[in-house]
Amino acid sequence: MAFSVRRRLAGSLALGTVGVLLASCSVNVPDPSAPKPAPSQSTLATPTITPGHDAEAVAAKDLPLAAGGTLAPGDPVTVSSKLEEVPGWSVVHSGLQGEARFKKTDGCTLAARVSVNQGPLVVAGDDVASTKGLFHYLDAGIDVEKLKPATLRWGQDSDKPVRSVEFLALESSAASGGSPVVVLARLFSAPASSVYISLACPDDASLAKARAEVETKLAVVPPS
Repeated sequence: MAFSVRRRLAGSLALGTVGVLLASCSVNVPDPSAPKPAPSQSTLATPTITPGHDAEAVAAKDLPLAAGGTLAPGDPVTVSSKLEEVPGWSVVHSGLQGEARFKKTDGCTLAARVSVNQGPLVVAGDDVASTKGLFHYLDAGIDVEKLKPATLRWGQDSDKPVRSVEFLALESSAASGGSPVVVLARLFSAPASSVYISLACPDDASLAKARAEVETKLAVVPPS
């Protein structure tokens, strides 16, 4: 199951509590310079080709935060998930305003969202600063210097070597007095689009297990 969104960032994302509350944050990043959308028309799909850009070469390598500039401008990554294949997980909704939600019988929930047109938050050529800006926009009380690197699968081809894409993560555990939750996000500066994923569970043990399942069954898919 794959989902993507090619529209402005809108809606809410429950991110949990990590020192400060990030539940149901409303995210709307308007771009005053963006043209108003024209009425949609049915046209034949034309592949997006960026001169001098080798999409296959980018997809064949890991994508650390420092390598965000290797992506082509304007063509966002997507997210693909087979989490529903894991016993206990089921789909709540898929592709609703660019978001997919899952739930597990033990009480864990997952929300994954792809968003575009985030130029106002982008620090040109710097995915780390851009991602910190995204977290700060979601909640100004976050200490972005405490975000931790994390990885997800890069690409969904099972017949190819496993590659990874780096994110920044906001983590909280019951032991620290917060809700057991992990939020992984990355604002890709070149295409000015983001992926953010929120996983919340009743306790630390179920969170650790669910996170391992998500890391196995959810993939960030590079543009082709």
